[in-house]
Amino acid sequence: MTTAAKLIKKYKRGNTLPHIVTRLAQLINDENSTLADFEEIISLDPALVGRLLTLVNSSYYGLVHKVDSVSRAIALLGMRNLHNIAVTDALKGMFTASGKHTVFSHDRLWIHCAAAGICSKMIAERIFSINGDDAYLSGILHDIGLIVEWQGAQEPFLAMYNDLENGGPSIIDLEQEHIGTDHCEIGYLMAQEWQMPEPLCEAIRDHHTAREDISPESPTGILQLSEYIISQLENTVKEGVIVHLSSQLTEHIQHSVEEYKVLAEDLPEEIERVRNLYGS
Repeated sequence: MTTAAKLIKKYKRGNTLPHIVTRLAQLINDENSTLADFEEIISLDPALVGRLLTLVNSSYYGLVHKVDSVSRAIALLGMRNLHNIAVTDALKGMFTASGKHTVFSHDRLWIHCAAAGICSKMIAERIFSINGDDAYLSGILHDIGLIVEWQGAQEPFLAMYNDLENGGPSIIDLEQEHIGTDHCEIGYLMAQEWQMPEPLCEAIRDHHTAREDISPESPTGILQLSEYIISQLENTVKEGVIVHLSSQLTEHIQHSVEEYKVLAEDLPEEIERVRNLYGS
């Protein structure tokens, strides 16, 4: 068993992704599933129902009439968006359950992941004119491996985190040195277990991999672009750590610099909306 697999096994002894998230993924992949199937699953989680109705009735959607039924909310948000909300809800719970530490900030990591999800979705939709639900999912989950490392190998994780600084070894190199695996490998295995589409699993695995063959519009390219943009807004895993891009992705941003400037200007408001929704 690999070090990554051992850490995941250790982590899962005390933490499980809620059954509802896995079940929603199964329903999305089942072409015979119905709206009633989704409503039945969602209704089993009162907290998620409350979050769902809060979101759909927020000013973001600007609806004239209040939505007070799960079926109506699902119909308005869509199945994949619903799944992403459930994943976000579950992930926030994982970060909250991790407690607090003076060196490593769970709140900072949570907002970083949320920002990556939001920014990835915006890039997919605004820059490439494609549905951004999958991009959001890979963004929100891309650093889940860090929580697994923190809970399964806290001492070497903190040693790695303390050594992480701009201009020094990469986070991947430090993780391999101190822990014997890295959060990308862990996240990849967990995403596969959660039945995420393989291109999204690969984006999580490769989001720190600088390769010239990664196209900007691919799931991996979008996630790397997102990480770069939010780092420019100082929304990083650790203060002062800068994200670098391949020459191909850099050229892409330069070619569409005005569009990315507008996106970056709008991003803080979107992040604040998530902060308010989840009480961060």
